[in-house]
Amino acid sequence: MSDDFNSLSASERHAMIAVAAYYLAEQRGFASGHAEADWLLAERTIDAMIAQRQLTTRTDAITRGRLIRNALVLAESGVG
Repeated sequence: MSDDFNSLSASERHAMIAVAAYYLAEQRGFASGHAEADWLLAERTIDAMIAQRQLTTRTDAITRGRLIRNALVLAESGVG
């Protein structure tokens, strides 16, 4: 992690993308054949949230989960 308290490490970013990809798979009932698309959408969503400082090192785990789920709903509906 860098000196800036808002900077997330690569491992934190990766973990959030994995959680987001899981949420996407869960929304589809874990149907096979969508893992790459889920990961790419999750990556775009998390990176946008980090860029907008919606996710920082100060964001607790419960809040992160809620923010990620909400952002994915918006992304899938074309709003985000």
